[in-house]
Amino acid sequence: MTTLRGALTDSAILTWRNAIRIRRVPDLLVFTTIQPVLFVVLFAYVFGDAITVPGSDYRAYLMPGVIVQSAVWVSAITAIGLADDVRRGIVDRFRSLPMAGAAVLVGRTAGDLLSMVLVVLVCAGAGLAVGWRPAGDAAGLLTGGALVLGFGYALTWVTATLGLAVRNAEVAQSASLIWLFPATFLSSAFVPIDQLPSGLRGIATWNPVSAVTQAVREAAGGAGTAPPNGFAAEHPVWMSIGWTIGILLMFAPLATWRYRRYTVAPR
Repeated sequence: MTTLRGALTDSAILTWRNAIRIRRVPDLLVFTTIQPVLFVVLFAYVFGDAITVPGSDYRAYLMPGVIVQSAVWVSAITAIGLADDVRRGIVDRFRSLPMAGAAVLVGRTAGDLLSMVLVVLVCAGAGLAVGWRPAGDAAGLLTGGALVLGFGYALTWVTATLGLAVRNAEVAQSASLIWLFPATFLSSAFVPIDQLPSGLRGIATWNPVSAVTQAVREAAGGAGTAPPNGFAAEHPVWMSIGWTIGILLMFAPLATWRYRRYTVAPR
């Protein structure tokens, strides 16, 4: 019990350390929030008229996708921050202290989750500014928000693994973009799956981004929701929960293994 309490205390301290980075480096949060706002404006006013969603306004279809995309992209901060900590020797400093090793990863991912909350709120505010009006009740919207943040938090463990593997912030940023782009655009986030090329529909259907986006659309009142077709589209909430748990079960141990391997044989 004492060991667990100590690990929780260490994790809370490092979470706070990463959270106050927002105040000390506000530019990071500003530029992180500008990107989803630009996507909202770009798709709502430039590409929106060229994309049709039968029986629905495109903004109602678009906003859940942009919100999920913003959470997915913010998860890359974990890879960049962790790789930078490794490069500057901060992780070595943590290793020299009498603290739980897992606290370094938990503190990093939890601190970045707070940044994710702020970015998602700003993105939703931008959606309201361009005319998005979710029809869901408060319970539904909170459920949708929890699914987005839970999925985004699971992805921070993917990027934590990546950051420990490359150990360079610039490389971590470039490596993150390699999978973030296809993960978000080969989904139902911006275009209905039935309007994608036939060879990509299967990928988009089972893409976890599609499941979370569809779940948020339903939580927001169902506006812009295409008729469900297939198991993944008919059960988006359970698919979202399943993907989130599956990613955590796979990548939390993998990131921990990478961290322990680093402590045994650092470069």
